[in-house]
Amino acid sequence: MAETAAPATTRQKDLSARVSPAAQLRSAFETGSLRGVVELAEVSFLTMVGLRVDRNSDAGQRIASVTGGLPAACGGVSGSGDTTVLWLGPAEFLVVAPMEAHESLGGDLIQALKEALAGGEGQVVDLSANRTTFELTGPRARAVLEKGCSLDLHPRVFKAGTALSTEIGNIPAILWKTRDDSYRIFPRASFADFLGRWLLDAMREYASPEVP
Repeated sequence: MAETAAPATTRQKDLSARVSPAAQLRSAFETGSLRGVVELAEVSFLTMVGLRVDRNSDAGQRIASVTGGLPAACGGVSGSGDTTVLWLGPAEFLVVAPMEAHESLGGDLIQALKEALAGGEGQVVDLSANRTTFELTGPRARAVLEKGCSLDLHPRVFKAGTALSTEIGNIPAILWKTRDDSYRIFPRASFADFLGRWLLDAMREYASPEVP
């Protein structure tokens, strides 16, 4: 007797209906990438939480116990496990976690942060729909970014584990260097299509099969 598939839950149906800000570029990202040279992909639906809190306050210390720490200086990145906190200002941070951490999928990260704030001075705001994430990797990734980013991206200055607010192709974004040849870029969702196409154009000379 053939087995019948279990009916999809409401949560599964909602997830299957979601469309990421750069979904229309998925095929272009695949064809425009060259393995071992430079590759571009969208990492969809990450959980993102905006924090405003004094890291040295009692509330800041409670929040740090949830996130695995709060970075202390410009460019700083901290966290624990799959949860990462990026420094945006002296009392402003962006928490980045997997999609499954979102409360809509049964995660408890946002609620845990709200409880940690516990009436202290500050804010915990769900920003998951505010931005998307591009991942740019490969030996030519830095060269691609240098075409439209004013930061000094040389490894002696912009080290792995650094994240800064900047502009790429005149689009405001957060740039996080996750590894030596790997970057995550966080543009606002409304700019995702433009920046995705800009990155593809900047990659073109490096991703061409004719380039040795």
